[in-house]
Amino acid sequence: MKNALFLLTWLLLSGCKPTPKPIEYGADVCAFCQMTIVDRQHGAEVVTKKGRVYKFDAIECMVNYVAQQGSESFALFLTNDYMQPGALTDATAATYLISRGVPSPMGAFLSGFGNEPDARTVQTAKGGDLFSWSALQDMRQKKGFLGPAE
Repeated sequence: MKNALFLLTWLLLSGCKPTPKPIEYGADVCAFCQMTIVDRQHGAEVVTKKGRVYKFDAIECMVNYVAQQGSESFALFLTNDYMQPGALTDATAATYLISRGVPSPMGAFLSGFGNEPDARTVQTAKGGDLFSWSALQDMRQKKGFLGPAE
């Protein structure tokens, strides 16, 4: 009986650990705009401290969703790495490019990169401006919504 109780307690506690889940492209729906997630270079995901996963079809959807909910309830922020389609990387450490030369699903021309040298390489080829995670949050706060580039 003790072992069963221990196992049940362990299962309940481990079930709430903040762990990312793979995005199922073509099946998962964006938690912000309700569009089906199909673009493997621009998807994103957040995981709450309780382990609930929310997936997004574009980085700007994630940024807007987090701003509405308040970032303190989230444990993980992830974005697709533009150079490694389908691979999720830490969104808080990523480098972001806003470039009209690189379209994104929601029209903000926003792409995430797992490292700054890759972002600079694409910036050199396609133009645009580089941003950090905190700069994206500041931009969203000033504009009231992070959306299509003007």
